Parts: sequence; C-alpha cells; structure tokens
Amino acid sequence: MRILLVEDERLLADTVAQGLRRAAHAVDVAYDGGAALERVGVHDYDVVVLDRDLPVVHGDEVCRAIVRHGSPVRVLMLTAAAEIDDRVTGLALGADDYLPKPFAFRELAARVAALGRRSRSAAPPVLERAGVRLDPHRREVYRDGRYVPLSRKEFAVLAELLRADGAAVSAEQLLEKAWDEHADPFTHAVRMAILKLRRKLGDPPIVLTEPGVGYRIP
Repeated sequence: MRILLVEDERLLADTVAQGLRRAAHAVDVAYDGGAALERVGVHDYDVVVLDRDLPVVHGDEVCRAIVRHGSPVRVLMLTAAAEIDDRVTGLALGADDYLPKPFAFRELAARVAALGRRSRSAAPPVLERAGVRLDPHRREVYRDGRYVPLSRKEFAVLAELLRADGAAVSAEQLLEKAWDEHADPFTHAVRMAILKLRRKLGDPPIVLTEPGVGYRIP
C-alpha cells in the first residue's frame, strides 16, 4: 500500500514509518499539516495516518480537506486525548478509525492493513493466479508449491500485479504503489524489480510485458 504518515513528533514518525516499510508498504512522511495537504494533492494514497494535533494546519482541517476531495483514501486519526468526546469528534470529521496515544505498533499496523483492504475493491486475503500464491499477512509467496523469497519491493510489485486480476498495470502505477515519494520516476527501478521477480518466480515466465501499457499476469 501507499501510506502517508502525518506526525510532528519526528522520532515517533520515523520509527513508525520504518516499521511500516518493513511490512512492504511505501510510506511518505509529513511533519505538519501543510506538508500533508501538499502530498495528498499529488499522490494517490491508500491510507493516511493522521495525528490530530499538528502545527501549520491542524489535523482536523487536514481530515476535512481529504473528505472534501472525495478520495477513497482511508484516514486513521491519532491523538493523545483519550476522551470519548475526542474520538467522536474525530470520527465525525470523516476519519475512518481512531487510535489514542500511546499505542502499540502492532495494533497500528493491523488497523492500517484493515483500512487498506477497505480502500480497495474486495479481494481475497490470499492472492492466487497462474500457480502463484501470495499471502499478504504472512508475507509469503509460493509458485506451484515452491517457496519464493522476495524482497519487500518485489513482494509489493507482485501483490499489485495479482490484485489487477489479469489486467495490465503500468510502470507508473507500480511506482506509485510500491515506492515512496523519494523514488526517481526516471530510473529503471520498476523494470529491475520486474526482472528480479521473473528470475525468482522461474520458468515458464508468468509476468508478461504489454508494450506501451505495462505488465500483467494472465
């Protein structure tokens, strides 16, 4: 998934982002509400993890802006206030879920994953096609019963191809979902990931190239 983490406590933000990246997510980080609004206007996120008490632009205003935009992105709101009224207010703004601080990273990661599933069209928890079986929760991939070790980026790319259900996925779409904002769109990162993925999945090749369109698993 592509995730935007908005948190002004830099150490907390960087620690959470690192944990989410280890789970094969592409994560951008904003340390204030103004930067968050800029990124939401540019990138197609699946989930925004949004601290409520932000500098520059308050988290409430960021949430309102996301809702007004009409994007299918899901919002997980964070706050140090644990009162019920605060939670109700956050949800009334349009947030999809609410998590008080301090929180356990495992719970945050589980809530993000659940929101990510809601931001997409319904899909089975385990993705299977052309003899490939991908389990997003266990982070395991098998081809015809053989375990296939993949890097985080290779895993994310394969997941996007499987979710496309046979349709072609462009390099731009893969870059948007599997890499963060620091990725250079003019590099060959996607092509190299596809080459490595093909090699690891073995023969016969199942990741096909549609010239001028993208990649697909038929």
